[in-house]
Amino acid sequence: MNFDVEVTNVSMNYKDFEVLKDLSFSLEQGLIYGLIGRNGAGKTTLLSLLSSFMEPSSGTIKIGGEDPFENRKIMANVSYIYETDYSYEYEKVKDYFDFSERYRPNFDRQYAMELATRFKLPLDKPIHKFSNGMQSALNVTLGLASRSMVTIFDEAYLSMDSPTREVFYKEVLEEQARYPRIMILSTHLVSEMEYLFDHVLVLDSGYLLIDEPYDKIISRGASITGDSSQVDEFVKGKNQLSTQQLGGTKSVMTYGEISESEYNLAEKLDLEIGPVSLHELFIHLTNKEEGDHESKR
Repeated sequence: MNFDVEVTNVSMNYKDFEVLKDLSFSLEQGLIYGLIGRNGAGKTTLLSLLSSFMEPSSGTIKIGGEDPFENRKIMANVSYIYETDYSYEYEKVKDYFDFSERYRPNFDRQYAMELATRFKLPLDKPIHKFSNGMQSALNVTLGLASRSMVTIFDEAYLSMDSPTREVFYKEVLEEQARYPRIMILSTHLVSEMEYLFDHVLVLDSGYLLIDEPYDKIISRGASITGDSSQVDEFVKGKNQLSTQQLGGTKSVMTYGEISESEYNLAEKLDLEIGPVSLHELFIHLTNKEEGDHESKR
């Protein structure tokens, strides 16, 4: 069965506050999606809708062509992994593996055991005695080993230390190569994780600001550096995200296509056109006033 996701004109309201505003996008099997946005942008609300924790106020969500809400066949193949409070959990890791094996049709217990070894998780220790980092490692172990056709990680790795996160990132890529699925990584660690993304969704104040392949977004960002007056002339009419100046030298970050003729012009003007990271683009594209979303698209 195909488990592609179709979101059409979805909005979500809490009383009088509109958290998500007319979102439409699709997710395809075999791709890793980066979902990024500032605090309060609506990321967790969107992921909760995709996981059928609640229904949208308007619009439709389809997974495999079906409404996933209270749909047992669909939801058995959707895993939503997030930071969990295990303070009162006296079960052990193997008990969680038993549960996943019972309710996740693609759960691979052997792979889960391998991950537990890699993350140094004690199998016979009550989970409430785990450190925060170990609890995060358990969460991502359950998500990866679920092999659910839609696997969502919502900041589930923040309590891990840097070396452990690197193990997780490596496993994400290798596991996606072994068992392709829709994988969504919601994160604030953009600079650390952007190399994992095939496709990026950027939420800003409830709007879907960007829905594009990673390579395409990166190709649109550029830093133009050189003589101040020449830079000003070159970037005139372009979407300018930030400006830095030191003496007579200026650097302007722009977002938009740069044509071959413009590259040739920049060379003649002795201007340097450099790349911009997704992290930098995200900061500056979402650093504008409410109501300016149309101009940023």
